[in-house]
Amino acid sequence: MRKIMLLLAFLVPGMAMAAGGNVHLDKAPVDLTDKASMQRGAKIFMNYCLGCHSMQYQRYQRTFTDLGIPDEIGQENLQFTGEKVTDYITRSMPEESAATWFGAAPPDLTLVNRVRGSDWIYTYLRSFYVDESRPFGVNNLVFKDVGMPHVLQPLQGTPRLAHEEVMIDGEQKEQYAGIKTDGDGALTPEEYDQAIADLVNFLAYSGEPFRLQSESIGKWVLAFIVVLFIFVYLLKKEYWKEVH
Repeated sequence: MRKIMLLLAFLVPGMAMAAGGNVHLDKAPVDLTDKASMQRGAKIFMNYCLGCHSMQYQRYQRTFTDLGIPDEIGQENLQFTGEKVTDYITRSMPEESAATWFGAAPPDLTLVNRVRGSDWIYTYLRSFYVDESRPFGVNNLVFKDVGMPHVLQPLQGTPRLAHEEVMIDGEQKEQYAGIKTDGDGALTPEEYDQAIADLVNFLAYSGEPFRLQSESIGKWVLAFIVVLFIFVYLLKKEYWKEVH
């Protein structure tokens, strides 16, 4: 029931993440075997996302164990409000205050990757641009009229829609040329893309912590079925040889 309610929360208009427009989605470089990437992604999440968004179905200790982070180091660098290592990853922002400030409480992100998909999140977090008409001064190509501030702007810099003059059918016209920053961010465009890839990698892990184990077990199950089929086929031939 809780998962169903979470899914419905993502579909409510006005929330921080909702259905976007028909925008081409970039391929997210997800690699669940890259623990270093997921560790960096966890750091970004705890520093920039956890203030508003929770991961209420994921525990700190489970995260630290899966990502190869000793509990002591995780508590020192990734826990900031005195939680126990066995606690769930929950935001410090009160629910009532969040609803007042944003119109609706920002959704939990434990399963956001399973709801939206890695490509959607990867493209969304790289598609903010300045729009002074919006309450938070930004809009998003993937999610028009987004109700969420661009919390990663200090890393990316100020993103603006860029256009260029091109010749179309003999006429000079202005054409969209992507999103460019003012160069005032802490990261270069390449470094920012990598940071987003790390964050998406972490969210992909959080949505399915058992995925690698499941895939490994699945291969053994398929191998067992193949071997079992051989014995079943030979047994069938043995039973039916006298019938024919």
